Amino acid sequence: METSYSFSTRAPGPPERRTQERHVKILRVGVFVVEGRRELCLIRNISAGGLMAHVYSPVKVGQQVIVELKTHEKIPGRIAWVRDSNAGVAFDMPVDIEALLANPVTLDNGWRARSPRIEVDRAATIRVDGVPNLARIRDISQSGAKIETAAKLVIDGDVVITPEGFRPIGAVARWQEGERAGIVFNEVIRLNELIAWIKSA
Repeated sequence: METSYSFSTRAPGPPERRTQERHVKILRVGVFVVEGRRELCLIRNISAGGLMAHVYSPVKVGQQVIVELKTHEKIPGRIAWVRDSNAGVAFDMPVDIEALLANPVTLDNGWRARSPRIEVDRAATIRVDGVPNLARIRDISQSGAKIETAAKLVIDGDVVITPEGFRPIGAVARWQEGERAGIVFNEVIRLNELIAWIKSA
């Protein structure tokens, strides 16, 4: 699945509409924030004036929405149209498409760009040196998670985390402060698989 980028200042229309505008295609997963809830979405195409996304929860025309394409980057807009599982968003202000395409590893303010994360509160088991320990997942993305555990993790050491109702995932511990820790998965979890798990709670 790819995301289509356009330099047009108009918001994308429903899927069947075709244009002659120049598009660039890369994969993009984002977050919709609607009425305080955060939901992962798959951006199908985006222009300077808006985007079209595959959404996994109902939205309504006219609703205010904040779109997060990268961590610490929030774009306000409103739902312009809804068709099946797709929704169009018109941004309040045009965005810089060239900056989105650049997708820097480190942002100007020093923050590192990362996959969109969703806050959760789910039980898990984390294996450290083969020993299972209880843990709770506090937020999760396709590429990592923030957890709480009494286990002592070795920074840059290998772990295996098994979220409740999910399969084991190999990971590497990146940081730990008290019982809070951040881990990076050894694989990128498929979006549909992650969303199904989030909604299974």
